[in-house]
Amino acid sequence: MIARVSLEIALRKEFDYLIPAELVGQVDVGSRVQVPFGPRKSLGVVTAVAEESGQTRLKPILKVIGAQTLVTPKVLQLARWIGEYYCCAPEVALKSVLPEAVRKEDASWRERLFVRVLPLIGEFPKLPKRQQDVWNLLEERREILLSELVELAATTAATVRKLEDRGLVSITNEISERDPYANETILASQPLVVNPSQAVALEKIKAAAVGTFLLHGVTGSGKTEVYLQAIAHALEQGKGAIVLVPEIALTPQTVERFKARFSSGKLQTLVAVLHSHLSAGERHDEWHKIRQGRARIVIGARSAIFAPVEPLGLIIVDEEHEQTYKQEEAPRYHARDVAVMRGQMENAVVVLGSATPSMESYHNCKAGKFTLLELPERVDDQKMPHVRVVDMRQACRDGKGPPTFSPQLKEAITQRLERKEQTILFLNRRGYSTSLLCPKCGYVAECPNCSVTLTYHRTEQKLACHICGHNARVPNVCPNEKCKNPAIRYAGTGTQKVEEILGKLFPHARVKRMDADVMKRKEDYRHVLGEFRAGRIDILIGTQMIAKGLHFPNVTLVGIIYADMALHQPDFRAGERTFQLLTQVAGRAGRGDVEGEVFVQAFTPFHPAIQFARRHDFVGFYEQEMEFREQLKYPPTGRIAMLTLKGRNEEKVKFSAEHLKRELEKVLKEAVVAEPSQSASLFGMLEDVAEKESAEKLAKARAVFRDLVISGPAPAPLLRAENFYRYQLMLRTRAMSRLSRSLAGIVAQLVLPDDVTLAVDIDPVNLS
Repeated sequence: MIARVSLEIALRKEFDYLIPAELVGQVDVGSRVQVPFGPRKSLGVVTAVAEESGQTRLKPILKVIGAQTLVTPKVLQLARWIGEYYCCAPEVALKSVLPEAVRKEDASWRERLFVRVLPLIGEFPKLPKRQQDVWNLLEERREILLSELVELAATTAATVRKLEDRGLVSITNEISERDPYANETILASQPLVVNPSQAVALEKIKAAAVGTFLLHGVTGSGKTEVYLQAIAHALEQGKGAIVLVPEIALTPQTVERFKARFSSGKLQTLVAVLHSHLSAGERHDEWHKIRQGRARIVIGARSAIFAPVEPLGLIIVDEEHEQTYKQEEAPRYHARDVAVMRGQMENAVVVLGSATPSMESYHNCKAGKFTLLELPERVDDQKMPHVRVVDMRQACRDGKGPPTFSPQLKEAITQRLERKEQTILFLNRRGYSTSLLCPKCGYVAECPNCSVTLTYHRTEQKLACHICGHNARVPNVCPNEKCKNPAIRYAGTGTQKVEEILGKLFPHARVKRMDADVMKRKEDYRHVLGEFRAGRIDILIGTQMIAKGLHFPNVTLVGIIYADMALHQPDFRAGERTFQLLTQVAGRAGRGDVEGEVFVQAFTPFHPAIQFARRHDFVGFYEQEMEFREQLKYPPTGRIAMLTLKGRNEEKVKFSAEHLKRELEKVLKEAVVAEPSQSASLFGMLEDVAEKESAEKLAKARAVFRDLVISGPAPAPLLRAENFYRYQLMLRTRAMSRLSRSLAGIVAQLVLPDDVTLAVDIDPVNLS
């Protein structure tokens, strides 16, 4: 017997190894193994098992890692698709489906010593005082960790061992699971009564054996209750569920609601959590709870889509429009699209939920690929918040520059403080000021490694780059040797500055900030949101992490400080992102008994994205945005592949980009004019040319390239990042699957200078 193994080294090929007699029965598809590779040992995953190999003199597998196969056959199939579609080495794709904490050879459960009281046989012996003190504690606890007992009793392990010698206690080495939510108190909840719109959506989801649904529900419409009852239906069918959330900040609240629903009763199951803020040990234990079938519900960020749930009945992608579902390094997959593909492969139902669906998902509904489900009203007849757009051009006519708070927003905050109601303020820019500049000579403090200005952080008294992390001290005078002006000043506003201004305007208000600068530990999210829910915070300021998914009934006011900040970025999705963000942030208001109010401060108040968001009109925004997208073949009418070259020498990178374009155009030109058999062999677009694919398939292959538009090369919007210069080529087509297979072949044969690298991003969400 031989095993085909995909090694962790990205070589774009698999290797055959003998299965030695002592490992027969232990090696299967998905097994993690250690094998010899040249002079060293390497880890890999078995992708196939066969009777014989075309190779001779095969080396044997050295050992099997773990008692259970780690990659299920369906997840292995999904990894192959990711490698092919997203144009990356199969080994890289396969590596991504297993957390590092599980891949490690020495990864294992944590074993700890437990002390338990044994039934007393005969009379209780007379004990020395130290042993009696320990026994008194044990009688109360009955079972305790040895380390904890030693600490509580201020004694030694030897004292406890003497109690063991007397037959009073047992000390055993047992697995102690690392549960990130072990100290949480969860109160069981029951299903809520759903309104007619929710009942219709639920019935359609329950009736489907397979398929993708887009649940378009306004903020506060009860999408989570639909998710919970849909999961209950999947559990009743003996199947499990995966729930994806876009932000780690959302995980504690989501986990609490899901654990409360499934912590007891006939559908009781463990709920596993997977995200990057877990320790390696916690991630190991949570993942294995899923693989062992003990946790049938998984909640997590994008990588949770690879959780080994078997059998899988339901995948939920909450806030499906969020760009955080896109992986920014290889493999550059989009978790929403991977979820749809996994649903198809495993015959599972996929539910994509959002108050502001992505243009792609809504377009797929229009095209009949997805089924649209709508929740047009909030639950319990709550009203949508009233949105007021404040023209900030009026607020800065006194020549002093734009204020952080308009008079209208200041007055609204005052009213909420008087009424003991809560306020959320949103600004998607951290730090104190966005730049340091000299009004005399025009000097601007820039990052030496990136094409961005440095942000001033007042608390730490530093200038920082939010791209590469470079820090610099704050100068007392203008750094320009010819100027040395002491009157340097800071421009722009970040969340730190908003926090300071609030302290001056409302000295008695309890203010808290949530952004990447203060949310550094995994407990920070849970703590701040818990404080806010308990009413111990009056005003919560934050960046994008507070913009969606959070449910706080006492929040009656939301202020969006610079609503049009993202509108003027060089990205065709700028309008869509602004509309989504405004709608999502606005949706945090008025989720209780009191009607909510939203103040949107903008310098371009009549922009369509702002006006459609003010009216909560997604369909109107979609229709006007599609006109622009169709004209330029931008998604969702077309698809994009972004080819980015980077290196430390700008001229070399630019030359390499021009060379790549010439190669692409040469191949494309040949493909369009070539005979069918020639075009097929040129591209390797079809799996096996020797089998003489049908004329129809070849015609489709050639049509791909007639449809293709190549833009660039051009400097990336962020030309220099971390001392690397970057140039881009954008490819637009309507048939991305075929193009991505082609690109893999072209890129593999492309010769570039040693210090210039090429990254291929299929369906990018960020063009910078």
